[in-house]
Amino acid sequence: MALRIGDTAPNFTIATTVGEINFHDWEKGKWTFFFSHPADFTPVCTTEMGRTAQLAPEFEARNCASLGLSTDTVDEHLKWIEDVNTTQNTTLKFPIVADADKRIAELYGMIHPSESSTAAVRSVFIIDPEMKIRLTMTYPMAVGRNFDEILRVLDALQIGDENGIATPVDWQPGSKVIIPPTVSNADAEKKFPQGFEQILPYLRYVDVSK
Repeated sequence: MALRIGDTAPNFTIATTVGEINFHDWEKGKWTFFFSHPADFTPVCTTEMGRTAQLAPEFEARNCASLGLSTDTVDEHLKWIEDVNTTQNTTLKFPIVADADKRIAELYGMIHPSESSTAAVRSVFIIDPEMKIRLTMTYPMAVGRNFDEILRVLDALQIGDENGIATPVDWQPGSKVIIPPTVSNADAEKKFPQGFEQILPYLRYVDVSK
């Protein structure tokens, strides 16, 4: 069965470019951006790995660790990282899982046979500090990911957890958020003393940046 939002992210112990890790031990206490790419020494993947490395300060500011995966070996990963660093003007430090036997890719549903029976598609899992899957996205092999959206979703999940709110379409940090319909107006007045705007009985906006 495919992994779903709210599921506990399956644990595994595996070799990576920074040594062997037990995923749950490594992930504990922080958010994780776990993502797969089809293969080392490929063009789109090179740009994505470089962008992840470039955004390391942004992920760190969100208490989020990055973890890559492809169905290649540690030695291949390490050689490829040299290309990534040189061509993308960065220093890649996050671990990349060596999943040559496709064990983890199969566990997380990253192999889509119509795309490839041996390489992982561009899967994204955002996993919270309680090891719960909070978002899944899957891109085809020929389409690079949008990292602005990945960071935006992290921000939305974190502000939602902190304030008990939802975020509207195209929400960006600093803009108004939505009070869930399960919160009564009386409770909303207590929870948000700064006030809120009611458009409809079930559509209420509040600025939690105040």
